[in-house]
Amino acid sequence: MKILIIGGTKFAGRAIVEEAVKKGFDVTLFNRGKTNDAIFPDLPLIKGDRQNKEDLAKLCSQKWDAVIDTCGYQPKDAALSSAMLKEFCSVYVFISTISVYKKAFQEEGIDEKSELNELSSKENEQLQKNGSLPADQYYGALKALCELAVTNELPSNSLIIRPGLIVGPHDPTDRFTYWMERVMKGGEMIAPDNKDCQIQFIDVRDLAQWILTLIEMDERGIWNAVGPTEPLTLNHFLNECRMYLNKETEITWAQEEFLLKNEVQPWIELPLWIPHIKDFGTEITKAKNAGLKTRQLKETILDTAEWASKREHSGRNAGLAADKEDALLKALNK
Repeated sequence: MKILIIGGTKFAGRAIVEEAVKKGFDVTLFNRGKTNDAIFPDLPLIKGDRQNKEDLAKLCSQKWDAVIDTCGYQPKDAALSSAMLKEFCSVYVFISTISVYKKAFQEEGIDEKSELNELSSKENEQLQKNGSLPADQYYGALKALCELAVTNELPSNSLIIRPGLIVGPHDPTDRFTYWMERVMKGGEMIAPDNKDCQIQFIDVRDLAQWILTLIEMDERGIWNAVGPTEPLTLNHFLNECRMYLNKETEITWAQEEFLLKNEVQPWIELPLWIPHIKDFGTEITKAKNAGLKTRQLKETILDTAEWASKREHSGRNAGLAADKEDALLKALNK
């Protein structure tokens, strides 16, 4: 199978490339050659910018069984690449996000037909005028528009994947890795007291395997992609981290009101915490019926911790700073 991957060297894209190579696929990368440019020296690389028509035209001299777009954030970019490649691929795979849902992380039962985020009329005008909006600020709505751009160009030959929190080795966000490193550090650790909340995330390697399985099965349409496939609570997750990484770490559970009063940022400073919700609510019945499988939690924890312990670290992108955590613990223990 001949696969073109747009991006392919950072996190999800990297895992997809590695899994495709394991499967014996004929893999070609298309990117600017700026991020982790040396990790796949034996794979063909077509250098170019996805915003440049001349660079995209380099891809149109070949036929691809699948194009996998791992890095589309602006609708105009997704529209351009899908328009130019639609005659040259059997399926265009777009990696989206569950953040496209208007009530993501707010209610249970979010399935592939749930209502999507939209830009306001003023924001749409700004998008049309400038050609883009800040991706971090309008992430979900922009991804929804990217999906629309792809499906407009390839109504019968698109595959839209909506992952939840993607975790595992090489995660640049620290939104999962923080807990591995904090447990390994030991001592008294603060955690949000919604311990019975069901949480969801997906190991990047499981995501990669399943995306390629869908391609092999010749599937189309829209698919949620979260895990684990069996329910998991925050309490169970953190105690599994303790079991495998440092049993001496002591968890101090802090009430949400206390954390909010002390300006602790949900999801950013304490990853996997979203105030006032009982469970993460993305429905994955469709994905499980199509073969989505998730590995044992132990494997994800240990592999992520091993990678984190060896990586070059120039500062954490998420997680509670040590001095702030100390101050919070002192306040709790008065």
